[in-house]
Amino acid sequence: MQPMGQPQFAPPVEMQDGQWMGPVAEQMVPLNCPPGLEYLTMIDQLIVKQKVEIGEAIAGMFDIGYESKNKYKILNSLGQNVYKAKEDSDCCTRMCCGPVRPFDMVIKDNKDEEVIHLSRPLNCQSCWFPCCLQEMEVSSPPGTVIGSVKQQWSVIKPKFSICDADGNEVLVIVGPFCTFSICGDVEFSVMTPDESEEVGKISKSWSGVLKEAFTDADNFGISFPMDLDVRCKATLIGACFLIDYMFFEKKANSESDGLGML
Repeated sequence: MQPMGQPQFAPPVEMQDGQWMGPVAEQMVPLNCPPGLEYLTMIDQLIVKQKVEIGEAIAGMFDIGYESKNKYKILNSLGQNVYKAKEDSDCCTRMCCGPVRPFDMVIKDNKDEEVIHLSRPLNCQSCWFPCCLQEMEVSSPPGTVIGSVKQQWSVIKPKFSICDADGNEVLVIVGPFCTFSICGDVEFSVMTPDESEEVGKISKSWSGVLKEAFTDADNFGISFPMDLDVRCKATLIGACFLIDYMFFEKKANSESDGLGML
């Protein structure tokens, strides 16, 4: 599987009477594409918006430690719903482990069918523990691994490997030294494996004073090449969620943004 290759399409299906079954464009279904990911072949950017939880907002105003399951909307550049994501974890894990908590993330399409499943085990993320760094497994359909995100050992800047189903590194994500989101975007560059060329970006967008102060609801933008393998695009979505939890999730409503991996 070549992540930068052009997607292949199956020819449209013809009816017995010689008429096409619907518009030709609707029949252009990518070959070997996991079900539910067909739309990803036609776009080069996504917007990830975390849902503001009323309970967290109220708890944040009164400085009360409370953490609910994270929920997100995944939109196209026009603001139309593409997918929705919901964290699957228990209350004890969220309260005790905070941003480093293990969880499963269920991503469903507009038909309410699960198309992507993310799994994050309990690991460390500090550079002082290089043998137990963060990772996330990406499956589509659920149960079929299509890729993974693995944190690289780094002291200055955070780095992640985007790997295919066989564990081969196909892209690298390089973050900034400072991940504080102070009135501006924080950008993580998506690079080729040799880090010689930037091919995309994951950006954490500034969402306003009140929202940043009282909740951990974040907005992200993901950009990638149009012809990037659809499995790699889905894995970049998983990388966006992992970055959110590692650098922008708050424990007990306290800011967890920081400097690199220290």
